[in-house]
Amino acid sequence: MLWRQLLRLPSAAAGGLQSRLRAQLLEAICAGRLPPERALPSSRALAEQLGIARNTVLSVYQQLAEDGYLIAQRRCGYFPNPGGLRARAPTLTAEPAPVAAPNWNAHLRSRPSRQSHIAKEPDWPRYPFPFLYGQVDPALFPLTEWRASCQQVLSASEALDWAHDQLSRDDPLLVEQIRTKVLPLRGIWSDAGEILVTIGAQHALYLLADLLVDSHTEVGLENPGYPDARHIFGRRTARLRPVAVDAQGLPVGPVLAGCRLVYTTPSHQSPTTVTMPVERRLQLLLQAAAEDFLVIEDDYETEVSFSGLPNPALKSLDRGGRVIYVGSLSKSLAPGLRLGYIVAPPVLIAELRPLRRLMIRHPTAFIERSFARFLALGYFDAFGRRLADAYRARAEALTAALVRDLPEVSYPPVTGGSSVWVQGPPWLEARRLAESARTQGVLIEPGDVHFAQPDPPRNFFRLGFSSIAASAIPEGIRRLAPLLQSQRPRR
Repeated sequence: MLWRQLLRLPSAAAGGLQSRLRAQLLEAICAGRLPPERALPSSRALAEQLGIARNTVLSVYQQLAEDGYLIAQRRCGYFPNPGGLRARAPTLTAEPAPVAAPNWNAHLRSRPSRQSHIAKEPDWPRYPFPFLYGQVDPALFPLTEWRASCQQVLSASEALDWAHDQLSRDDPLLVEQIRTKVLPLRGIWSDAGEILVTIGAQHALYLLADLLVDSHTEVGLENPGYPDARHIFGRRTARLRPVAVDAQGLPVGPVLAGCRLVYTTPSHQSPTTVTMPVERRLQLLLQAAAEDFLVIEDDYETEVSFSGLPNPALKSLDRGGRVIYVGSLSKSLAPGLRLGYIVAPPVLIAELRPLRRLMIRHPTAFIERSFARFLALGYFDAFGRRLADAYRARAEALTAALVRDLPEVSYPPVTGGSSVWVQGPPWLEARRLAESARTQGVLIEPGDVHFAQPDPPRNFFRLGFSSIAASAIPEGIRRLAPLLQSQRPRR
């Protein structure tokens, strides 16, 4: 048997030699490629064929024998266990009769797959100029610090604390870190009973919509805005009111009259990035009190402010308990961690907690505790400062490139965050531009998905700079320029 061909150990990125050899042997055993009557090569022979240490092979053999996948026979070696995984699989005593497949059109009560969503290339890292929003630059990720935090949590004493079922509880250390380290930077002071941890900000919105919205609820939304928020609220009510944003974010006044719930992103409006000034925030709070509606404040990207002095959160100005604050811990660090939170009056948290238990029970306790350690050790604050410096340099490079190579476009001032919302000439088709740019290695995001109207503007697009190095930005915009010009109408 050609063991070198059978056991093609993947690259070092897949783990250490022991784990890679174990995975390959286990796959061969479970797939039935190793006959149970034939012994595996000796540890010395297999080590020589694979070019690895004999102790590595011997350790893997012993582990697989202890786990029941191999049988050790004295002076004969190791054999695949015929009573292993394949033998334990259920067998059919009779072949079931063929029956008709279900009519899914009759069973499905909605079709979320038909909604318009933000789409990104799944293999975006292979593109040299990824102007994408919400993706992580591996060069900025604090791998050493995150690993140190996780290693602490994996200690025997800590594992006993987080490994058991949390039911509907949150990690008390994480709640304390949010309460004392994160929220005060936004001017928010809260008690532990006012905080609920979620699997990202989007999960928080889903919980709130489930609890606060029914078919009679009128919901005010920014337009353009966050499309997933629009879809979440739209699953529960058809009474959505898109409100056109201006240079100061969501307007107030008669445009919100009759709403029972208003969703807004005041710090960095999604997707335009404009900031709602304090005066308008105060006006919104006064109107909410006078007309008895609630406000959901989605306060993402607040840790990336180039001025160093961000406006206070809307929640920090709220004296009547009408603002429900939604924050994200993982968005800037690593979106794949999926960790967010809600800050709201205790009466609302008391209802959200059992509702969350019905959905997911509780977020992953290991991730909660690891992020708590990451916060407690000061790593998150240090990362935020480095991120702001890097993003400021990238924003300057991007705006300079836009002025030089794309003078036809306009965009709001970039005061923070990680993207630029670009308005092209009226004749521009941003989706066509995105397709042609992709062939040149440039990824951009068409903006029409952010608009609520059936026939949205086609000349907007978003340029994210969280996942592209500052040095690559000028060339990426230079490649974009002739593609945009190619759409200019001929006279």
